Amino acid sequence: MVNSRSLPFDPVVEAREHWEKAGWAEAAPGMAAVTSLMRAQQILLARVEEVLRPHRLTFARYEVLMLLSFSRSGALPLSRLGERLQVHPASVTNVVDRLVAQGLVVRVPHPSDRRATLAELTEAGRALALAATADLNAVVFAAPGLDPGGVDRLVEVLTDLRRGAGDFG
Repeated sequence: MVNSRSLPFDPVVEAREHWEKAGWAEAAPGMAAVTSLMRAQQILLARVEEVLRPHRLTFARYEVLMLLSFSRSGALPLSRLGERLQVHPASVTNVVDRLVAQGLVVRVPHPSDRRATLAELTEAGRALALAATADLNAVVFAAPGLDPGGVDRLVEVLTDLRRGAGDFG
């Protein structure tokens, strides 16, 4: 996907130069890194959303479908979904509500914990998750915009950043 509004210069490089001239040279590399990462996230999210739109899914709903499809029973407590996705419980409730409305997930009582509710994948949800994954694999994941070595280096760098932020142990 090529941006039709492509600039004739790299705005991050220009911002870094401004940062340095303003007397913030020590922070300029970090600003450039954060700004580049944020822009890259926008680019990739737009690509992912473009692929998921025909499936009537957002990336958050797709993530829930995939977590459920990878679970042994096709069901997980809402609290576990929140932990795995690292989002607020209200966000999980909202996403699950939308998946339930689409007939892709049902809520069922937890078999051994009366306080908990499970989100359970329906057959329609499983089929849609597989179809969306096939499209994402073909259009985005198999060609993320970097050569394989670049992909591996990026994953390594971002793993270090996430570990340092306490994302995982």
